[in-house]
Amino acid sequence: MRIILLTVRDDELPAIKQWQARHPEIEIQTTDWELHSDTVDRLAGFDGVVTQQRSQIEDDVYPKLQELGFKQLTTRTAGFDVVNLPLATENNLKVSNVPAYSPHSVAELALTHTMRLIRKLPLFDARMKQQDFRWQGLQATELHSLTIGIIGAGRIGSTTAQIFHALGANVIANDTKPNHDLDDILTFKTKEEVLQESDVICLHVDLNETSKNLIDAKALSLMKPTAYIVNECRGPVIDTAALINALEQQQIAGAALDTLTGEENFFNVDLRGKELPSEQLKKLRAMDNVILTPHIGFYTNIAVKNMVDISLDDTVQLIQDQPCDHVVN
Repeated sequence: MRIILLTVRDDELPAIKQWQARHPEIEIQTTDWELHSDTVDRLAGFDGVVTQQRSQIEDDVYPKLQELGFKQLTTRTAGFDVVNLPLATENNLKVSNVPAYSPHSVAELALTHTMRLIRKLPLFDARMKQQDFRWQGLQATELHSLTIGIIGAGRIGSTTAQIFHALGANVIANDTKPNHDLDDILTFKTKEEVLQESDVICLHVDLNETSKNLIDAKALSLMKPTAYIVNECRGPVIDTAALINALEQQQIAGAALDTLTGEENFFNVDLRGKELPSEQLKKLRAMDNVILTPHIGFYTNIAVKNMVDISLDDTVQLIQDQPCDHVVN
């Protein structure tokens, strides 16, 4: 059996080598390129393919994969919006993802971002750079006195809720499928109630047609002027233009964003000394009440290893026509 992993980073190689050592009968090859119309022919001779990319896979790739004999297409990420699921199904390709590589990895970043916001640390950082060492006007709020709103209480959202609950915060949540096993740590409410009542909104939803622009101008208008929004899921969940306007008009107090619409053009890219490709990115970077991180919610030792291990295990199962719990089509 031969499996090829695409867009492999150096930090993934130790986990790949460890998996390979446990499966010496399987040949693994790694590359740094993505799956597209002009690269799909390079997969000839392989039995399985694992990718991790942020740019869309073109429609003509799917029949070509079937023609090359592939049964599956696995992404070692939770999100799979780069894949056209109907076309994959039409071409007899089972698509799998890694839905829970490490809920703690993302949830802990949500906590980190929240703590930086409520302690006004971005504003203090701005003062420090100007040699202004005064603290007047930047009084913090204590976490246990706040209401944290979770939108999307699945694996990651529920882990985030558990962390905030353990630290004494009041936690409320909205989810299309409320899990009442969580009733001892949070209270389920409507989306509008969560937006209106929360001091911090944490977003943990999948990206799909119903979640695009889930946080639009109307949603932002429901938030308290003292509230913050934290996005650890996908950029298009927030209407970025509406968010910038809300921040400029001081409708909300600030934001922490680990993901942005169009991030494939700048996140994980060295743009030092170069013009930024997005006017929205320029505006957000200029705001001292906005925290930006380049989609690092997944980027921990445990999460990276799990993404490699689970995606490769699933690929083997799908090649061998065995049941796989992570098929999404």
